[in-house]
Amino acid sequence: MKFRWSSLGNLRELLRETSPAPEEMALRLKTVERDIILPVKAVGLAILMYSLYRSRWFEDMTLTSSIVHAMFERFFIIYLCFNVAMAVLLIISRDFPSLWLQRLIFASSCIDGLFLAALTFRTGGFDSSVYWLFLGLIVRNAISLPFARTQLVLNFLLSGCYFLAGLLDVTLAQLPEEQGGPNPAEPFALRVFVLWLLTICCFGVQVLLQKQRLAHDEGREFSARQNQLQSAGRLAAQIAHQLKNPLGIINNAAFSLQKTFRDAQDGPRQQIGIIREEVQRADKIITQLMGYSQLAEGKVERLSLSEAIDRAIHEVFPRGAAYETVLIKDLSEPLPTLMMQRGHLNEILVNLLTNGREALQGKGTITITAHSSPDDVVTLTVADNGPGIAPELLDKIFEAYFTTKDKGTGLGLAITKHNVELYGGSVKVESKLGKGTRFVLNLPTRTFMKLQS
Repeated sequence: MKFRWSSLGNLRELLRETSPAPEEMALRLKTVERDIILPVKAVGLAILMYSLYRSRWFEDMTLTSSIVHAMFERFFIIYLCFNVAMAVLLIISRDFPSLWLQRLIFASSCIDGLFLAALTFRTGGFDSSVYWLFLGLIVRNAISLPFARTQLVLNFLLSGCYFLAGLLDVTLAQLPEEQGGPNPAEPFALRVFVLWLLTICCFGVQVLLQKQRLAHDEGREFSARQNQLQSAGRLAAQIAHQLKNPLGIINNAAFSLQKTFRDAQDGPRQQIGIIREEVQRADKIITQLMGYSQLAEGKVERLSLSEAIDRAIHEVFPRGAAYETVLIKDLSEPLPTLMMQRGHLNEILVNLLTNGREALQGKGTITITAHSSPDDVVTLTVADNGPGIAPELLDKIFEAYFTTKDKGTGLGLAITKHNVELYGGSVKVESKLGKGTRFVLNLPTRTFMKLQS
């Protein structure tokens, strides 16, 4: 049973729609549909038109019914008009990746399959040489429509069209007036098998190429983000070093003065004590703020957002704590993986959950939602039904050292904003007094590729 479930999971992963980049889709449609298929169709339709109206090719076939021939000619005229309209659209269209054009190409492929089926029936059924055009149409669909389910459904429909056309030809051949001729159904099993095999092979090759492209893109993304973080880490380390050295000198000087004024009045000693306390406090804040100096030592990983959320919940709301907070998770699975340092993502989630817990004072509801969008962005929302934030404070809550809490440092949300923007994301806050607060984070999964496009 485990093997079956794992196999079904792998199959579901293979059939998951993988949308190519708009530039790649535009190149596919321009190269295949406009620059190759249109000229080939034009030549093929011209030859077919000559055969229908100027030569006696169709009259030499086994089925010479005038009704069938008339129906085929009408279908050919409709098919010709449709292709002329499609040619005009492809020539004048500039927005190749648009959804409506892709749907038109899908419809065009379906009509091509029906027309080839009619031509197969009209020119000998299973023995017709039109069979080879079905193979070319399958390859064309695999290139022009690189969507798993769409491609497989369309190509298997083409195989069905060929089979039904040949079967209809065999049925008519068995009528009394047609008996005595050769049986054209003998090669049909092999031919249908070849159609199915080509369909699966084209899909398999496309899956392998897609996985290779994704692996290459993820490698570039990984390398770019790692280099970016290392550069930020080196800069943060330099700033920390430049700030900590003067603070150390001030602290040493204050210590010497404190020893000098040991026997002096309380006033000078108290002032020097305040200086040393504030220096130590500033040093602690800089140490926390410049924790980004460890960026160079960190490692970018492929992280699961749902697993990271679970870990952050256990950290902020440990099982032994008596918090009366209700946590609601609404995650749209499957979510794409995030290429980040584990510590950064955990810090983002822990800060937001801690902020919600403290705003609720342990009683209330925190809702966590996440969904992905077609533009390679994961939107994460953390909302609470607490007292909310005053409108005049909304623009300040992400500022360093700004806090409304008695014991807060004012760095939690500042660090959260910094970590999100470090990976090309964004964070915003929405709040109303008495109705709660909502933080909305947009985390891109393909920042580097977007910058390069």
